[in-house]
Order: sequence, then structure tokens, then C-alpha cells
Amino acid sequence: MTTFPDRVGSFARGAGLSAQPSGAASSGRLPWPVATFLILVMIPASFNLGPLSLSPLRLYLIVMILPLMFGWISGRFGRITATDILFMLHLVWASVALGVNNPDKVIENIGSAGLEFLGGYMMTRAYVRNKADFTALCRFLAWLVIFTLPFALVESQTGDPVIIQLLDRIPGIQVPSNVYHPPRLGLLRAQVMLVHPIHYGLFCSTVFALVFVGLHDGMSSYRRWAMAGVVALCTFLSLSSGAFLALILQFGLIAWSMIIGRQGRSWLILLAIFSVCYAIVDTISNRSGIEVFLSYATLSPGTAYWRTIIFEWGMKNVWANPIFGLGLNDWVRPYFMYSGSMDNFWLVNAVRYGIPGFLLLAGGYGLALWQVGRRDFSSEPVLSNLRLAWMITFCGLTFTLCTVHVWATLYAFVFFMFGSGMWFMDARPDSESVTAGPDIPAPRGLSYSRVPRDGKEQARPDSAQPAADRFPYSRFPPKKP
Repeated sequence: MTTFPDRVGSFARGAGLSAQPSGAASSGRLPWPVATFLILVMIPASFNLGPLSLSPLRLYLIVMILPLMFGWISGRFGRITATDILFMLHLVWASVALGVNNPDKVIENIGSAGLEFLGGYMMTRAYVRNKADFTALCRFLAWLVIFTLPFALVESQTGDPVIIQLLDRIPGIQVPSNVYHPPRLGLLRAQVMLVHPIHYGLFCSTVFALVFVGLHDGMSSYRRWAMAGVVALCTFLSLSSGAFLALILQFGLIAWSMIIGRQGRSWLILLAIFSVCYAIVDTISNRSGIEVFLSYATLSPGTAYWRTIIFEWGMKNVWANPIFGLGLNDWVRPYFMYSGSMDNFWLVNAVRYGIPGFLLLAGGYGLALWQVGRRDFSSEPVLSNLRLAWMITFCGLTFTLCTVHVWATLYAFVFFMFGSGMWFMDARPDSESVTAGPDIPAPRGLSYSRVPRDGKEQARPDSAQPAADRFPYSRFPPKKP
């Protein structure tokens, strides 16, 4: 039996991955480059170095990007995937699009955007290579979100982002502005350490499924429920409809996997249901299905109306400039839209870099989800749960990015998290890592591994397995003898 549904087909096994960039055995602890990245995400500060505006995270990525790229090209971090190539081509096309539209701003903008996009993605692409690394990442993220809870609670009552205000007292340091919004549900919105409450809510929401599903086999149910509850509370305190949408979608996918998950091809059934519902809404409504979705994915009618207009006029700009987009130039919109903000990550990329730029990014993103989703991990529940946690996170995030634009720190973080799942493409059930060759030893002494330290697993019939292995999250637990 499987923990969560894993019957969506199988995919050809890959080869040529190393467990760690150094080839050393994994200790079950989060690699220090990854931990450093996440700590720097929590520091909302920037400073000027000559004409450059740098943050601690950008400075760190400047130092790390060349070793990461060299390791990727040399095959030290595993085989080069189609997603890697598509992401690289996206950056190349973005450079071309900016060269056509804003030739004087190419180096500055592609340098910063490429550093955050590629640096975040390659960081986990290189250093999160097996179950132990991914489990450690889930734990570390959970504790980071819990750390922010007291600050979010204070800000929800006072409107004061404590961390930002403390850093603002340091000379020469620039911090994000305090984004004030009218109270919602009797509370003020918390941004804590990021540039906007939407970003804080999205940051927290990405951790929910990783804790609740990903740590199922490495943590007691009480602690897991408690930590997931804190993550949900922090997400709520952002009072962001985009973050709420991500959380609701994760709740729904987890519920589907718990209730229907034991039936074969359950995820294809769910996809078919969504497709039919979308077709019905698109047919009977005087608006497109996407516009209907955007109108209901908000907390206020005003925001819903605004996002519908943004999508409608954004698409007009896309069709008017389909190849190279608009670059950094202002987009055409109604006269009453005083702000040029576009709350749709996918739409921003299409408007800015044209349809080719969008397709290269979305193609790499979607292809990775498809390839990881088709792997068959039914023989190893721990690996299956970790994969499902990552898939649920990004299925929810994919829709949320239709209502939110991400940049700077959160932009790097989103693709940092995306890169953390690339190892699933080549992971082998019942082994903690895939080695790049006979000279690289397999990891030993991993946390939460069901395989003894000597690497010899005793075969046993399904009926002899513990109930927790055979019926996790089942509606029908085994009867007591």
C-alpha cells in the first residue's frame, strides 16, 4: 500500500547524479550553503556599493553563482535536465528582449534578475540531492516560519514591522518601506521581513505541505500538526488573498489524497474534473474561465475587479508585442489605472519578454512538474510523501502566481524551492541517493531512513509490515487483533 496516491504512471529512470556536490556522504543535516541562503532571506536590508544596490542575499549569490554554474556544467550536480536548458534559454531570450526594448538597461536588470532566478534555482539544484537533505530543508523552513510568528502577531495589532524597524536604525542600511493597508478582518497585515504582506504570506504558505505531508515519516503527529498549524496562522496574518489561495489549494489536494488517494490514477481523475469544471464555467459565463477564477481568488470585490482589468489589458499588450514584449517600458492600460503594478507573475513575464520568453519559463516549470509527478515511488512511502509534499506546494503556488507577482528576495526563494525538487527526477526507491559513478559512496547513517545502517534491508511480506507503513492516512485503519 502507498502513503499518498502514487499511481500516475512511471517515468524512465535517470542516471549520473551525485548525492552531494562534494561527493561526500550525507549527514542528514541541511547543507550550509542552503541554510545560509535561507537565513539571508530573513534579513530585509540592502546597501549601495557604487552604482549597485546589493542585499546580503544578492552579495552571497554573487559569490556562489560561478562555483554553482561550473559544478552544473561539469555534471558534478547531476545530469543536465531539459528544465535546466529551458530556464537558461529563458534568461537568454530575456536578455534579447531587453536588448531590443531597453538596450541601456540590459546588464543591470538581467544581472540582478538572472542572479536571483538562477542563483536560487541552482542552490538547491546542487545541494539538495536526497531524502535526508530534503527532509532537513522542510524542518529548517518550518522553524524559520515559527520564528516569525511573534513578530507577525505584534504587527497584526500595531502595524509595526519590528525586524524592519530595528534594521532601519543601522546607518547606511536601506530597508523595505512599511506597507500600510486598511485593516482586514479586524487585523493589520503583517509583512514581517519582506517587501509586502503578500510576499510574507506566500513565503509561509509554501511551507505548509512540506511540514504536514513531507515530515509525516520523520515527526510525531502532534508536533507535525502543531507546526503546520503555526505555519497556517502565519500565512493568515498576512491577510493576503494570494497566500490564502495557496493554502486552500494545498488543503484541497491533501484532502483529495487522503480520501480518494488509494484509487488508481486519482490525480488524473482530479485533473479531468478541473478541466470539465473550467470548460463549463468558460461556456456559461460571459467572462473567460481565467477571469472568473481571478475574480473569486481575492478577499475584496475591488481587488477582484482590479485584477480582472489587469489580466484583460495585460493580454492586449502581449498580443500587441508577441515576440520581444515591452521590456521595462510602461504597458498600455486604462487612464484610471494610476499604478503600473501587475499582480500576475506569469503575465508579467509574457508582457515583459514576449510569448517566447514566457513559454521557455513556463515550459521548464511545467515539464519538471510533469516528470517528477510521473515517477513511481509506490514501493517507498517516505520518498512518496516527500515528492507529494513538493508537488502539492507547487501545484498550489502555480495558481497563486496568477494573482501575485514576485521579485527580488521572494523571486529567488520561489525558484530556490523549485530547484529543491529536481532530484526526484532521478531518485531511486529504497536508496537514499543516486551516485554519479562507482567512486562516489552511497550516504550512510541517514535520518528517518527505514534501511539499516549496513544497507541490508530484510525482505518481509506486506502483511508483516507495521500498520503505520501499510495504512498511513487511510480512512480504514487495520483492525486491532
